[in-house]
Formats: sequence, structure tokens, C-alpha cells
Amino acid sequence: MSDIFPRWTNRLPLQLMVGAALTGSALVAGVWYYFTPKYTRVGYQPMQPVAFSHGIHVEQLGLDCRYCHDDVEKSWYSNVPSASSCMNCHTLVLKDSPKLELVRESAAPGGRPIPWVQVHKVPDFVYFNHAVHVNRGVSCVHCHGRIDQMDEVRHEKSLSMAFCLECHRNPGDYLRPPDKVTDLAWTWNADPRVAETLQKARGKAFVHDWNVQSLESCSACHR
Repeated sequence: MSDIFPRWTNRLPLQLMVGAALTGSALVAGVWYYFTPKYTRVGYQPMQPVAFSHGIHVEQLGLDCRYCHDDVEKSWYSNVPSASSCMNCHTLVLKDSPKLELVRESAAPGGRPIPWVQVHKVPDFVYFNHAVHVNRGVSCVHCHGRIDQMDEVRHEKSLSMAFCLECHRNPGDYLRPPDKVTDLAWTWNADPRVAETLQKARGKAFVHDWNVQSLESCSACHR
């Protein structure tokens, strides 16, 4: 009696298993590579409840980052300014602008905080202390990009583990004089080649003089 199914079907189960394994491997590899902060966070730019242009306030008017984020040099987090901080200026400047209605309501007695949408965020299992980094010459620009030029804040750098380790392994490449930390446009020299040479020399000296530790242990960031 002849076979009901063609002989080649005997290989079908093996082919299906191999195909499933290859497909699964490809999916895992794709998720592993693309589901990282570089692809899922960089470029994130949410709509905020109140339009605030860093480009106008910082680059044009020269407002120092620490006027609004006044805890950044003494706390683990960089605080979002309260509405009362905004009204220090806006009681005189654009005091009746409809764009600032939510700010005025928040600053009034009994007003609720403005529901800002958080842009820069690391996982809960990551410990990052702003004060430690800022007071050792790590500029805002290294983690946040040229935020002083942004009309809407966006997630510029990945803030991934690899991103942090790159700095931790070679801290001298990223350190600058403490009084230049919030000057995001600052550079050692207008000539990039000279600037790079100076960075390596001065950065190495900063690491020694400030006793900067090149920490790579898990407990440095995961506590």
C-alpha cells in the first residue's frame, strides 16, 4: 500500500523546530539590541502643560541653570522649580499672558503643583547623585545635551549603563572647571584639536587633585 503522505513530510517537524528556533533567536536579538534607551528614550519629547523655552531663558537671557534647579549642587536629584520661582520674574514680565495662566494658578495660595511630564529618567534600581557629579566638574551637557538651546526639552542622551561606564572608565575626558559646569557652550579652546589636548591634560590633573574615583563596581550605581 502506498504512503498517504509524501516522503518529504518526514522532515517537516525538524524543519519547523529549526525555523522556530531561528525566528525566536532573531526576535530575542532584535529586542536585545533595539529595546535599549538609545532607541526607546533618545528623542523622547513630551508635550508639557506649560510651554517653557530653555533657548529663550538660558541662551538668550543668560539665566543660570541653578536659578531654577537650585538643589542640583546639594541633592541627589535636580529639582523642578516651583511656580513661585517662575513668578519671581513673571510678576513683571508677561504677567498677564494667557500662556502663564496655569503658572499663576499654581503660585496662588492653595494652588496645585504644575503636572510637568518627566523627561529624563533612569530605572528605579539605578542610583545617580547629581550633586556628586556636578561638584566634580561633570557638566549638564554631558548627560542632557545642549538643553540651553531647546525650545522643548527632549531626551538627548541614552543614559544607559554603557553610556555611564564610558565616563566612569575615563572620567578625565569629561571633567571641566566647576565654574564652567552650567556653561554648556564652554570649551577649552575654539580649535577642537587643541581643546582635546587640553581636556586630556587638565582632566587627568582634575582626577588626581579631586581624588575622582573610576568606579565600575555594581554597587556604585545599583544599591
